[in-house]
Amino acid sequence: MAFPFFNGRAKRRDQVVAIDLGTHTTKAVYLQRHGEDLRLVGYAVEPAPGYDQKPTVGVLAEHLKKVHQAVGARTKAVTLILGAGQSLLRQVEMVIAPISEMRTKLKESPKNYLQQELRERHVFDCYIPSAAALGSQNDAAKATAKAKVVVGGAEERVGAEWNEVIKQAALLPDQIVPNMIGAINALERAQPNEYAKDAVAVIDLGFKNSTISVVKSGELILNRVVAIGGEKLSMGLQEAMGVNSAEAENLKIGMPQEVAFALQPLLAPLGRELRASIDFFEHQHDKTINQIYVCGAAARSDYFIQVLQEELMASCKAWNPACFLTLSLPPQQQAELENIAPELAVAIGVAVAAF
Repeated sequence: MAFPFFNGRAKRRDQVVAIDLGTHTTKAVYLQRHGEDLRLVGYAVEPAPGYDQKPTVGVLAEHLKKVHQAVGARTKAVTLILGAGQSLLRQVEMVIAPISEMRTKLKESPKNYLQQELRERHVFDCYIPSAAALGSQNDAAKATAKAKVVVGGAEERVGAEWNEVIKQAALLPDQIVPNMIGAINALERAQPNEYAKDAVAVIDLGFKNSTISVVKSGELILNRVVAIGGEKLSMGLQEAMGVNSAEAENLKIGMPQEVAFALQPLLAPLGRELRASIDFFEHQHDKTINQIYVCGAAARSDYFIQVLQEELMASCKAWNPACFLTLSLPPQQQAELENIAPELAVAIGVAVAAF
């Protein structure tokens, strides 16, 4: 379920570079197709430039160049993944029409469909999960048929800015995609049986925001952004421990058990917000979520998984989003992949959908 806000190529892709533009770190993967086989050829995790202030176009272009070189890509076409602060993802009900018409309707009357005011003009794209079923209806029924539509969007200004960044980096724009769809796509390939048959939740622990998505029998039912992430945990540790930001980050990731007395109260609000989303789904659908898959940098810590499990009262586990890929990595990256994989979930899921 990829949303191409601008798409530079219509032909079948044999290789994809997907770059997840996080606030604190940038994650990227390079995938190649060999027949029906998808190979992970390279990946990169690099500090994002100036997360505490907006970098210039030139700085961002140099950053993209560095990331592109780090994955060893042979293609200049790149797919960019925007975070929750720069994109949106919604499920809405719309009369089915050509995608171009649906985009126009959303652009002209976003409040009617999204139930919120948008301060700036947006560009939208749509995905219709039930399109195959609609094909069996007669023409009269099709003219008035409504269906759930997954809508991705971003401000026009944001798209234009990133287009300029890509141009200055001497790369080619392929797609721009909301990050919330990435982990879902990856889970569909990594855990196909649970994804297709059960009700499962996917939690992506980000730096400024965390997201939760609930899938029931292969259908995206709920997605929500929670404005609590690694940044608030680090800031809380700074205050509680009297350390600087770098020391707080090291304590959070490297020694969470030793600072559990300070971390647990910081994680509790996140747990409550995520639990509220799960409760809402379970009440609306009379279905229990028994398994929660966690990704993001914090998912590399057993302590974070344990605390989330206690707060959410459901089984939580980190997962390997690359388990369905053939690995063609340099030896050092192959050795490090198991540890780094939870951070690559969004990039892998978007890359797979882009083929």
